[in-house]
Amino acid sequence: MARRINRVLITGAGGRIGGMLRTQLRGRYERLILSDIIPLKDIQPGEDVVTVDLKDGEAVRRACRDVDAIIHCGGNPRESPWPEILEPNIIGSINVWEAARHEGVDRVVYASSNHAIAFTRRSEMLDHRSAHRPDCRYGLSKAFMEDLAFLYAYKYGVRGFGMRIGSFTPRPVDARALSTWISPRDMVQLVSVGLTADYIHEIVFGISRNKRAWWDNSNAYRLGYDPQDEAETYADEVGHIVGDDPIAEEFQGSRFVSMEFTADPNDVP
Repeated sequence: MARRINRVLITGAGGRIGGMLRTQLRGRYERLILSDIIPLKDIQPGEDVVTVDLKDGEAVRRACRDVDAIIHCGGNPRESPWPEILEPNIIGSINVWEAARHEGVDRVVYASSNHAIAFTRRSEMLDHRSAHRPDCRYGLSKAFMEDLAFLYAYKYGVRGFGMRIGSFTPRPVDARALSTWISPRDMVQLVSVGLTADYIHEIVFGISRNKRAWWDNSNAYRLGYDPQDEAETYADEVGHIVGDDPIAEEFQGSRFVSMEFTADPNDVP
């Protein structure tokens, strides 16, 4: 049985998703411990702040002391050269799960990405059991994170809740987002499911209840996720906004696929 969650660490608390979760989860838990590589300001009651570089394993472990759950949003959120992916996304994730293991943290609710599986044509439907198909170095780091979480869940008992986040914006911005969008309030609800549900390790998709979704999110619904928003509401506004790059428009990962693409797209299985 899952234990009660009182103290929650948010890594990447200065980022877009982490910062939004900081404000929306404030007051729901005994303490929010906010971590980022840059100093955070405007500290509110119930918040503690620690400045941590995720590549520093000892600093990460100190931040995890007396923590019940981690919301792991830290790391490099964009496609970058290998050195800029390796330390924050791979070494940093290893440090987070190692700290969780040694400090007795119950669970890690973590920001994976659709880019872990998005080297897939838009005509295909995927679910939580679909194999990794990373479309870039960033996506590969997220695929690694999912496997890392699986290992620590089943070998060390650190629960893992991986959210393959689609397009996190206040509202959809183009035709692709009609399939991939997640609203801020649905993001909060999905994280809350990760903090309260009873599981060992699960993969879910971070999307709202989108009619055009490429991803079957029944595993999230099974765990209690009930998204309130629907991208189709904005179809008349953004449905005509498409790119002119045929590779980006063929695959679910869009421009993350087409960046540096030099192979034959017909060879992609």
